Amino acid sequence: MLAMGRRARAAAEAVRTAPPEVRTRALEAAARALRDQDDAILAANGRDIANARAAGVSEALIDRLALTPQRLAAVADAVAEVAALPDPVGRELARWSRPNGLDIARVSTPIGVLAVIYESRPNVTADAAALCLRSGNVAILRCGSDCLQSSLAIHAAMTAGLVEAGLPADAVQLVSTPDRAAVGALLTGLEGSVDLLVPRGGKSLVARVQAEARVPVLGHLEGLCHTYLHAAADPAMAQAVVLNAKMRRVSVCGATETLLVDRAVASTLLPPVAAALQAAGCALRGDEAARALLPDIAPADEADWTTEYLAPVLAVRVVDGLDAAVDHIRRYGTGHTEAIVTEDAGAAAAFLDAVDSAVVMWNASTQFADGGEFGFGGEIGISTSRLHARGPVGAEQLTSYKYVVRGTGQTRP
Repeated sequence: MLAMGRRARAAAEAVRTAPPEVRTRALEAAARALRDQDDAILAANGRDIANARAAGVSEALIDRLALTPQRLAAVADAVAEVAALPDPVGRELARWSRPNGLDIARVSTPIGVLAVIYESRPNVTADAAALCLRSGNVAILRCGSDCLQSSLAIHAAMTAGLVEAGLPADAVQLVSTPDRAAVGALLTGLEGSVDLLVPRGGKSLVARVQAEARVPVLGHLEGLCHTYLHAAADPAMAQAVVLNAKMRRVSVCGATETLLVDRAVASTLLPPVAAALQAAGCALRGDEAARALLPDIAPADEADWTTEYLAPVLAVRVVDGLDAAVDHIRRYGTGHTEAIVTEDAGAAAAFLDAVDSAVVMWNASTQFADGGEFGFGGEIGISTSRLHARGPVGAEQLTSYKYVVRGTGQTRP
């Protein structure tokens, strides 16, 4: 692990100083390699899925692990999209002059070496590598043991792109051992080689990284997302948005986990929304008011308001208006993504202003909380932190900055 860190640090200078077009060529070549090596990648993924099923892993988690030809094609497309993004390195973010004649500019720079620790989503291997490369950074990737074979195959394709473009293969390294001690080594910073840790996974992983890391961490604990159906919600829109927000993919962090319904319209709005969810296979758990309207659903307890299910389960609460919905989100939310469905622009503006989560939405599914949907070409994760980067973290968010000061011989009195 220490040798890996030293190789990453050595590669960082080559990547940082490479012209933008070289990084672009590397990403384009990596996208081609992902398409050319699709059979090998899918075969490796099949081995991971077989091992997961043999180990008794839930189908919801296997869905996070699984690559289909369509999903793998989307992974390659995402890398190509990152390649087409404007290079964020060296951008002049601001420039001004002082009365003494000094010319001061703030210029974007790479962070350096990023260690990305993730679990059962092999697409993160490609997303993280592409975004680190686009932003002039070097990556050390540590995937979960359940997606190791898939990630090794994807990593091989990404490395082929680097080498084809003339960049060092060590610019993207993958920890090849499933030994958990590798995570502990990364948390130490590898004797100063790692500049930033990015955990992407379940609550226990992120909590461990945030508790034990000796270098800065960018991550989020949970995606406890809420959708609030306001009194002025359009019924058809409410049904469509909630169904998508919960059931499009239940295993993603942008999936809605709690539905809040305004008491003023609960009797007319909740039953058809619930029926659509149940028809799609979603189990509902409701408070007393929700169960009075839907007597067949299970009762919700306090734990349901703080649970990220990542499964076809949804907690439902009837609330007394917008202020009560905001209060619920403030009490139980994790600062990820919240949405309001309403035709009342004033109510929407009040909600968007009052809710201080990384992403707030009006009349849209919470599953749009995604770097690709934001036009970032992908994401390395979604940050619920308030420092450095917040929300979907793309290439631009993986840069820092420095100040470039130009003078004409000024000295300070």
